[in-house]
Amino acid sequence: MNRKLKLIWDFKGPDSLKIAEHHCIHLKEFALIEKLHFYEIDFTIISEIHTIAFILVDEIDMKTYRDALKPHRGQLAK
Repeated sequence: MNRKLKLIWDFKGPDSLKIAEHHCIHLKEFALIEKLHFYEIDFTIISEIHTIAFILVDEIDMKTYRDALKPHRGQLAK
């Protein structure tokens, strides 16, 4: 069974929500253009000035996403 990883981009500041929402659009475009599998692309509001955008992928696809998109961090998905 392949593990799922959550690749995360952090956005901070008063416009963090808008930036994270927009980043999600680009994540979806990239996955579709490159014909890469993903489970979920979304954002999470951490606070008024911190929002994350993330993509949930199989571990086997992680290097492709990581090398092309340079996430700030990653973690095992729950």
